[in-house]
Amino acid sequence: MVYGERLSVKIRVKVTPNSKTGEVVGEGGEFLVRVKEPAKEGKANRAVVKLLADHFKVSQGSVVILSGFKSRNKLIEISGI
Repeated sequence: MVYGERLSVKIRVKVTPNSKTGEVVGEGGEFLVRVKEPAKEGKANRAVVKLLADHFKVSQGSVVILSGFKSRNKLIEISGI
């Protein structure tokens, strides 16, 4: 690795919308993300991006949903780690 080089990782995420709390939990080989927002009009997806950005200490622009926009199971790329 070159000094200053930023890495990106892809993770599998299972989302639980309408949860009482917003949290990220590592579970086996994937992450469980609970969000308070409903799965309507992209609200839950935006909440997932925000929670993962906070969890991994990167900007929200570094978190990209690659697949699963309308599914609870998502593939997410996080860059800048």
